[in-house]
Amino acid sequence: MAMVPSKLWRLTLVGAALPSMAMSPLAAQAQPQSGNNRDVAGPGTAQAAAGAPVSIIADDEFEQALPSLDAAPLESIEQWQRARTGADRADPNSGAAANPAREDGDVIEALADAPVTDALLDAPLPPIEGFDAEPPPAPTDRADTDAAQRLRFTSRVAGLDDAGPVAEIQRRIRARFDDLSALDDAGGRADSRAGLGANIRADRQLLLDIMTSEGFYDARVDAAVEAPAATAQPVTVVLSVISGPRYRLGKVLLDAGAVVPFDLIARNFVPAPGDPIIADEIVAAEANIAVQLPQNGYPFAVVGQRDILLDEASATGDYRLPVDTGLRSYFGAVRSEGREAFDADHIAILRRFRTGELYDSRQVDDLRAALVATGLLSSVSVEPVASSVTAPDGTAYADLLVRQEAGPARTLAASAGYGTGQGVRAEVSWTHRNRFPPEGALALSAVAGTLEQAVGVNFNRSNAGRRDRNVELGLSGLRRDYDAFDALTGRLGGAISYVSTPSWQKKFTYSFGFELLASYESRYDAVRAARAQQLFYVAALPLQAGFDTSDDLLNPTRGWRVNLRLSPEAALGDGARIYLRSLAEGSFYYPVNDDLVLAARVRAGTIAGTSRDALAPSRRYYGGGGGSVRGFGYQQLGPRDPEGNPVGGRSLNEAAVEARYRFGNFGVVGFVDGGQVYRGALPKFSDWRFGVGVGGRFYTNFGPVRVDVATPIGRQPGEARFTFYVSLGQAF
Repeated sequence: MAMVPSKLWRLTLVGAALPSMAMSPLAAQAQPQSGNNRDVAGPGTAQAAAGAPVSIIADDEFEQALPSLDAAPLESIEQWQRARTGADRADPNSGAAANPAREDGDVIEALADAPVTDALLDAPLPPIEGFDAEPPPAPTDRADTDAAQRLRFTSRVAGLDDAGPVAEIQRRIRARFDDLSALDDAGGRADSRAGLGANIRADRQLLLDIMTSEGFYDARVDAAVEAPAATAQPVTVVLSVISGPRYRLGKVLLDAGAVVPFDLIARNFVPAPGDPIIADEIVAAEANIAVQLPQNGYPFAVVGQRDILLDEASATGDYRLPVDTGLRSYFGAVRSEGREAFDADHIAILRRFRTGELYDSRQVDDLRAALVATGLLSSVSVEPVASSVTAPDGTAYADLLVRQEAGPARTLAASAGYGTGQGVRAEVSWTHRNRFPPEGALALSAVAGTLEQAVGVNFNRSNAGRRDRNVELGLSGLRRDYDAFDALTGRLGGAISYVSTPSWQKKFTYSFGFELLASYESRYDAVRAARAQQLFYVAALPLQAGFDTSDDLLNPTRGWRVNLRLSPEAALGDGARIYLRSLAEGSFYYPVNDDLVLAARVRAGTIAGTSRDALAPSRRYYGGGGGSVRGFGYQQLGPRDPEGNPVGGRSLNEAAVEARYRFGNFGVVGFVDGGQVYRGALPKFSDWRFGVGVGGRFYTNFGPVRVDVATPIGRQPGEARFTFYVSLGQAF
């Protein structure tokens, strides 16, 4: 027995504007147009029936109906008005209605004659100064209270127990209804009976939409208002649901051409015959197809309008989805148009794919993000366009068209802050981020502070010949006046680096470069037991390599990191002394649950090949501060001179543990830090100093803001009771 299609239906997803889920509409039956049609009988009726042309009005009849145009004088306006008034009124002896109906169905209502005189209308208007413009008095609080009491109500939904398994369906329906209910939002009070009625109608339709989205296409919702048992009690609004059968998928037809692999579309459409027709699942499956096709070589795929044909007898719906896959394509050339910050050749450097690879929309999204990350564009879009070239195997190419609009390239920035042991510090910088295209930045900077002053010029080229590879060259002059040393330093340095950024965190990073230093510094001379000034010349080749498996650059919650720095250096001037500075660091992050993270860090450093006193004080190791051992001031750990000033050392070791608890956008941290700096080249584990503290975190979309307060354990004379640290990102 053939199935008789009985309904076409739309799937509804409550709370969101969705594409229609209806079949192509049935052809509408032709309906006669309504109008003022009248039967006309006249001399030509018989001829009209025979098909001969006829006149509607005969010529002589038409001429008789014309008014006479003799030379009689025109009537006065008053006479014309009286004639019109008499024509509009019905003759009481004629039996005609006082308000005759027009041919279009409207009623002509005769207006009563206005009185000849009206004292109120004839009276002059009062002067504007005496006009009463006060608004009408507001209702009293008691009147408002009485009205609110008369319109108090409660509401409930009945009949959902018949919709199916309570645990699965009823809970979902009730949750959606509670989130969107107008009656629930009203809080049990209505401003008027009309307002209460509007909310009831809105919730009734809401329930019908929710039931339909769950596959109950024959559902009915009845609304009733139950009177209270006592006058002071609220009325009860009852929405009764009669669910009817739940419709399930019958045939599922994905109407598309051949794809590679052959099941690319079918395997990404999860609903199967026999499953309930749930709007969420249908729409999600269609969206998945729309995502998977461009990720697997079909950049021009279009998912069409779905059709569902429902059969009342079997409570099933046959589903059909047309899909135009377009041509399977490889990546082609990169094109660029608009007001360009850089050309197509540089854009090609930023991509992570090559021409001829299978098209993947994820790679296109990544390229778009890389273009945005340059900071040089005010707007940018990347979209595939068909190419006239095909690959040797017959596969089409899809070129990428980049539409770019260059943004402002110059930046003026300023910052200020205070650090324990570092004093007040203010910095201003001017940067032209594309002074030497492509992405060649020129920056001028200056620092003014109580303990530090500096000026510098820096050149940096981002994405230099390879994405995320930077080339930097800088010249600076720096003056520092710390407890550990004071120095006037000139520096020329450069580096090539491949490092993580907030946009792309990388597992492997590296950098290598050079430094040339000339530094006039004061140092403590142990032989003479006094401070002396000395000019140091240093040449260095710093190297760095790191490996990072953590899940976030500024707020890691799982994984680990290791980092190794090596710097072969030569002290020049009174004979070359070659030595090696090295520093190794590792950190580990373990999530106890969604809110609590345990974090740990270790660090060890050594300087081999020279004595401490032969080292420039600015090249020694120091401990203490927000990035070292909290609880102690900046550079305050380690050996000291007779005056109590730190002199630094050739080795150090540090460790820290933290418990980070987060609630919403805020968090608290408890921590213990420990470490020490040593005179010798090998770090020891003796004489460690510890600091303990707590901190607060405010989590933003660019990383946590950190505020820590710590105190040293076993505080010694001259050490601060508390130290404070403020920065962006976790301590490690």
